[in-house]
Amino acid sequence: MKLPVLAQPVLDLPVRALSYAALALTWLSAGAQASEREPAREVTRWPASVYKVSADPSLEARVDSLLAGMTLEQKVAQVIQPEIRDFSVEDMRRIGFGSYLNGGGSFPGNNSRASASDWVALADAMYQAAMDTSQDGVAIPPLWGTDAVHGHGNVFGATLFPHNMSLGATRNPELIKAIAAATAKEVRATGIDWVFAPTVANVENLRWGRSYEGYARDPALIESYAEAFVEGMQGQGETWLKGAHTIATAKHFIADGGTQGGDDRGDAQFDEQTLIARHGQGYVGALAQGVQTVMASFNSWNGEKLHGSEYLLTQVLKKRMGFDGVVVGDWLGHAFVPGCSGERCAAAINAGVDILMAPGDSWRSLYPNTIADVREGALPMARLDDAVRRILRVKLRAGLFDGKAPSARPFAAQQALIGHPAHRALARRAVAESLVLLKNNKVGESPILPISSKAKVLVIGQGADNIGQQAGGWSMTWQGTEVTNADFPGATSIFAGIAAAIQAGGGEARLSVDGSIPDGFKPDLVVAVYGETPYAEGNGDLDNLEFQRGDKQALAMLASIKAQGLPLVSVLLSGRPLWVNPELNLSDAFVAAWLPGSEGAGVSDVLIGDAQGKPRQDFVGRLPFPWPAKPDGDGAADQARDATLFALWQGFDYRQDARLAQLDESSGDSGLASRLSIFDKAVKAPWHLAVGDDGAMHRVGAGIWQHEGWAVRSINREVQEDARQFSFSAAGHLAFRDDFPMDLRRFANQDAVLSFDMALEHKPSVAKLSMVCDGHCGRSLDLSKALLADGKWHSYRVPLACFDLGVKELSRVFSPMTLTLGAGDSIKLANVAIDEQQGLIQQEGQQQSRLISCQRN
Repeated sequence: MKLPVLAQPVLDLPVRALSYAALALTWLSAGAQASEREPAREVTRWPASVYKVSADPSLEARVDSLLAGMTLEQKVAQVIQPEIRDFSVEDMRRIGFGSYLNGGGSFPGNNSRASASDWVALADAMYQAAMDTSQDGVAIPPLWGTDAVHGHGNVFGATLFPHNMSLGATRNPELIKAIAAATAKEVRATGIDWVFAPTVANVENLRWGRSYEGYARDPALIESYAEAFVEGMQGQGETWLKGAHTIATAKHFIADGGTQGGDDRGDAQFDEQTLIARHGQGYVGALAQGVQTVMASFNSWNGEKLHGSEYLLTQVLKKRMGFDGVVVGDWLGHAFVPGCSGERCAAAINAGVDILMAPGDSWRSLYPNTIADVREGALPMARLDDAVRRILRVKLRAGLFDGKAPSARPFAAQQALIGHPAHRALARRAVAESLVLLKNNKVGESPILPISSKAKVLVIGQGADNIGQQAGGWSMTWQGTEVTNADFPGATSIFAGIAAAIQAGGGEARLSVDGSIPDGFKPDLVVAVYGETPYAEGNGDLDNLEFQRGDKQALAMLASIKAQGLPLVSVLLSGRPLWVNPELNLSDAFVAAWLPGSEGAGVSDVLIGDAQGKPRQDFVGRLPFPWPAKPDGDGAADQARDATLFALWQGFDYRQDARLAQLDESSGDSGLASRLSIFDKAVKAPWHLAVGDDGAMHRVGAGIWQHEGWAVRSINREVQEDARQFSFSAAGHLAFRDDFPMDLRRFANQDAVLSFDMALEHKPSVAKLSMVCDGHCGRSLDLSKALLADGKWHSYRVPLACFDLGVKELSRVFSPMTLTLGAGDSIKLANVAIDEQQGLIQQEGQQQSRLISCQRN
């Protein structure tokens, strides 16, 4: 396959952005002046008839014919979307769902290493069941949707492209189009028809944990990228929705990036003109290119949940803007509409949601309840018919009624397309174009970058040889955590790329994750690769932009290197700009590498020069968001100018003077964090979850895990997969642990507690809680009598003093929580942390926790 020829980066986009910003300010000013005499909502403010797909009379006639022959039960089945972990082929045969999805970390047969053929086999089984008329009398092929947000991230060996924020730094719509087309081809190889991308959020507060899903703080760029992505994924003209192309989804409608405080499911509070100017432009681009689906957002606009907004979903999107495709809900998003639950929500469908995403067991009640809502008049038949009409229309356009099973469609089960060399080359190019140079001081007579390929280079840091960290969230698991390099075959770590480039020039590169210098090796310089632990929605929300606040591991490593007089290059892996002034000061050069994905060699293409130290490739990336000068800022769009260290679209290349003076390192923070989070929606670094017995403990990832007599499952408590369920048919332990000891001495002289939330249906036969340091020190506590078994969630606090750990033991803690259960015991667990007593009570607010006394064994 020949790599497509792409245009050079569109370096004039910042000029376009400034022009657009001036226009937007004029528009907003006019809106503000008129606010007293205009209504709060006026649909005519929105662009009209943006959607450019013309109606096809013959296709509409087929829709009419199909709809006329469907029963109420069959229609309702079309608007409910279960998840592959929670329904079976026989459920599909019996009910005939219109679509289904696989969430992050969900695989055919729970096999994370499933091949393209395995994925297609499941698609075929679901297709055949849906087309079986023996039980429901109707044959309507289903759609399968997946979150391929930076490549086909759930598939073993797939190409993982840089995340959207990285791509925003390239300012290159043609590159986006090529990436979307390559992603569509890998998705097609697995038999899947529908991709939940692109995200077209305008991120206005960097504390939001989904910031990296936004391209840039620039509505004009977002519009151009949305158009390019949809064209690349869906095709155009004769190729539209044919061959290697799949259905795209513009998400999340609308203002998901504009909530107060960057709250993941919060409220966007501003007027309609601002909503259109700042947050509507991505949808203008996507609709103009004929996007077939739009996903409703979790957030609210001025207090109204988007899943329940008839004004925005129906009056604006469908009627005013002319969208005739499908509005799909997000993961149980309908459950947050007032008066609704995951199991019943006519209000969301009435508002304009055409498909309710119903993971877990929610579909089992949602299906009969929705049928009842129609019969009782809560959901008008006309609205149900409109939703089903839209679903059938999209399926006909996508060729699902052509009589071909997924295995008979173009590119199906072609394993060679997964991680194809041309796709990896494209991803590597995207990495190189996304890097942003923020500092390049001189060492001697010349700037430290580029590095001569003849040099002796020591590469250090947790991110250096860590493909999971460089890939970020939505990479084999939902949060992107609990993975190893073995989960990414064919991928290249940043260290591997540097080592190859250095070796090619006659130099030498060594790896030292902890920053120690190998015996006998005298490096000319050090490259440190470090950054954020991967996260996805909800789990990545911050209240402060300071990097490693309260636990400055990377800074200590950098200080150790500089104390030895070695030149130092920092490569930061992050899903957003962060306050890193101390790290910048210790670095002779500093590069924002964002979340580059599977092709880490793209970093070395720019950092490593030839044998003479001349650039092989220059920096072309520029900041898609302003970089904060203060840790307590929020990176918000309207923050004061003195809170910005580097402006939007700033960045340097090798031709420019990129020297940086010493920066203010005053963080304004009181010191170490008063809370150590261990498990909060996901297991927090550096801990991992392990299950087993005294003979062996086994690392457990997200999703579904089972081994011998132990089973673990990610479950939904308040949001997606924010809790774990443990079912033991054999006695054993569950533990949050690390391979290296953690120093917890800061909690030694405080009234500190181990806190956790737990739900039990039955009292456990054994429930022994312990903390583990060198040699299984301390005491275990018997919790069996203290735990409530009423099926409800309860919060518990256990004083650390109960474990009888001295200061020495607290300096070397391998597991802050190990719980031993007996055979037949089952628990649900969430929100594990070590807290200062006072801080914990303040955080809980509405729910009073139970303090467990020191009952020792």
